Amino acid sequence: MSERTDAYADACLAVARAEGQLDAIEDDLFRFSRTLEGSDDLRMALTDPELPATRRIAVVEQLMGGKALPASTSLVSAIVGAGRASELPEIVNTFLEKAATERGHEVAEVRSAIPLDETQQSRLAEALSNATRKQVEVKVVVDSTVLGGLVVRIGDTVIDGSVRSRLDQLKTVL
Repeated sequence: MSERTDAYADACLAVARAEGQLDAIEDDLFRFSRTLEGSDDLRMALTDPELPATRRIAVVEQLMGGKALPASTSLVSAIVGAGRASELPEIVNTFLEKAATERGHEVAEVRSAIPLDETQQSRLAEALSNATRKQVEVKVVVDSTVLGGLVVRIGDTVIDGSVRSRLDQLKTVL
């Protein structure tokens, strides 16, 4: 992690605390970051040095407007406007880790083919907490490539219980 990434993550954390909306801002930034990672077109548009910063910011505002808190939109716009869109996923990951650490928790990124409801997320967080002996916060990414099951990443540890993984294993065996 670079000092710049750390500084942006600290700024995001300070704004989220000041707004009193840490959880909601975490969710907004997490969702936007994963959308950026999953879309080549969006990533190219937001990192294009030929596109004026005002235009890149307008893209962010159009995508996030009405779906995210104004503070979340402002944070992403500031990062994109500063020409750091390519670093946004790393900044958000660092921000999430800092916020979780502040609460004494770990963050688990869970990829699922379908959205998980609150009950499912709570049960999964409890199971992961028991398995890791740490308090775990679950952040869900809906990813159709998973096909079924879950892929969980906690720090450097990946637990792949996806149907895709099982099919790949079966293909290797056959």
